[in-house]
Amino acid sequence: MSAEPELGRGTTLIEPTAAARVFVHVGIPLLGAAAGLLLRWLAGRATSVAWMPFQGPLELIDSLPEPYVTIGAMIAGLVAGWVIALLAESEALHVSVADHEVTLGRDGSAQRVSRTSATAVFVEGKDLVILGTATEELARSTFDMDDDDVRRLGEVFQSHAWPWCAEGDPHRHQYRRWVDGAPDLPPGPNAILRAREKTLKQGDKDDAAQLRTELAALDVVVRDEPKGRQFWRYTTNAQP
Repeated sequence: MSAEPELGRGTTLIEPTAAARVFVHVGIPLLGAAAGLLLRWLAGRATSVAWMPFQGPLELIDSLPEPYVTIGAMIAGLVAGWVIALLAESEALHVSVADHEVTLGRDGSAQRVSRTSATAVFVEGKDLVILGTATEELARSTFDMDDDDVRRLGEVFQSHAWPWCAEGDPHRHQYRRWVDGAPDLPPGPNAILRAREKTLKQGDKDDAAQLRTELAALDVVVRDEPKGRQFWRYTTNAQP
């Protein structure tokens, strides 16, 4: 993660480092080409190793004339790596921090959060979270970062007078573990959390995020823990 203060007057841009971008756009395609060569090498040994899986397709590859099959394998791997690199680039989060506003950009879309509406900014796992005046989540975006990145992120937000919480969620003590049918949670949010538990077990992040948004409309904030465990709390707008 790099922080570039020269984006504009009073604005700091936080984005992947130059080294990370070089790896994505050069390293991944080269790894793809290497994978293509590995596939060609495996194809040449398919008939001599009885336990090797996919012997039929590998033998078919090995029967193709040289040097075309080797060149073709490298090109196919290179193209596959290039596609993966484009997907990785589209998923990279770019954060623009100014005194009055934060912009979270990914895959051509942007979400803006006003400073006057934010009461807390913190990192939860790999997510950058911004809370509003009713303790609701104004934004939650996954950001690949290590401890040093988190520290630099905090420095940037603090330099623009945002309410950075280095210790994490200031309302974490209000969360309760979700138990299906618990009497302190109405049927609507409970049903969404039940569906979301299944979604988390299936690994469908997009659906889980959509269900999080539905819970937010009911003034319920959810926090995920390992093994698909969900913890929840009400916002201050809620009327339990």
